[in-house]
Formats: sequence, C-alpha cells, structure tokens
Amino acid sequence: MTRKQRYESIVRWFAENRPDVQSELTFDSPFQLICAVVLSAQCTDKRVNMVTPALFERFPSPQALAAASPEEVYDIIKSVSYPNSKAAHLVGMARRLVEVYGGQVPSDIDELMTLPGVGRKTANVVASIVYDKPVIAVDTHVFRVAHRLGLSDGKTPEAVERDLEAHIAEELRPVAHHWLILHGRYICTARTPRCEECALKVWCKSYKA
Repeated sequence: MTRKQRYESIVRWFAENRPDVQSELTFDSPFQLICAVVLSAQCTDKRVNMVTPALFERFPSPQALAAASPEEVYDIIKSVSYPNSKAAHLVGMARRLVEVYGGQVPSDIDELMTLPGVGRKTANVVASIVYDKPVIAVDTHVFRVAHRLGLSDGKTPEAVERDLEAHIAEELRPVAHHWLILHGRYICTARTPRCEECALKVWCKSYKA
C-alpha cells in the first residue's frame, strides 16, 4: 500500500465515521480558547475545563487578565501541570494582546507565536478553530498516531505537519487535527493502544495481527 492510498483510506473513514468532531476544550471566545490551549500543554482537557470557568469569571477579557499578577492566576490554575510558568505566560500573553493587538487574538500564525506561551502547535490550534486556517496542529497525540498509521515518518512536529498538510485537502485540515488527536487520546493511546477496537488497523502500518 502506498502512502497516498493509506491517506485516502484513512481520511475517507474519518470523514464518514467522525464528520463532526471538535475540540474538547470549553470556550466562548478566541481569548478563552487561546488561554485554554496554553493551559492544555502536557495536561488533560478535562483538567483544563475544571479550572477555566473560575479563570474566565475572574478575568473575562484580555484587559482584565493583563492587569493581574501571575500569583493571582496561579491560585486559580494551580491544579494544572506547570502552573507557575503557565500563570506567567497567560499574564504576559494578555498584556501583549492588549498592547500590540488591541485586545484581539490575531489570525496570523507568526503573530500568534509572538505571544508568551504560544508555540506553533498552540498557534495552529487557534488559527484552525477560530479562523478556519488550513493548518494541522501536531501535538504528542497527532505525532504518535501519524507515525503508527504510516502517515509520516517525520522526526519533528514540523516535519509531521508538512506531511499531513501535503496529503490532506485544505478544507479537511481543521477537522483532521481533531480526528487524529481524539484517536490518539481514546484508541491509539501511548502505552496500551486499543488495536482490537481500532477500525483503522486494516490500513495501520504498525498493527500486527
């Protein structure tokens, strides 16, 4: 099976069986989404969704968060991973949003990446969900699933991103990120992948019957 055939089969299965998947993070605005994605680094969406209601109630806008201290934010988010650095990033991000972008979350990926705490993965998530940019964010789940399925052998997230975007149509890329991340989260898990339950095993490069 060629890589092109593998992509066609896997994308077709997802499109037919998981057409409406979306982010599991809870948010009501671009500002809330970027905060939630920053908090989700090396942390579960479930845990993030437990702390963001209080965070957004206390700091409902970039302006409110920009006026806060990292210590105030830390008290709210201390149950997530790396709370000290994330608190500092959130405040720094909000201040740059206010000072440089008038409180608006930019749509350009390079501009997003100038915000504290925002790397390429976070920038791609925000650009894809909020602005329908034809990009695919590669986190640890997407990286793992892409390799196991044989969709990429790239050594870096950026290389995997290039492979995925080269083979997945632009209009499908915003949802393709969710296909792969949720598949990695619930089926193709890191330690004990649930291969017997996986409908993609017939095309999977790693599966051994």
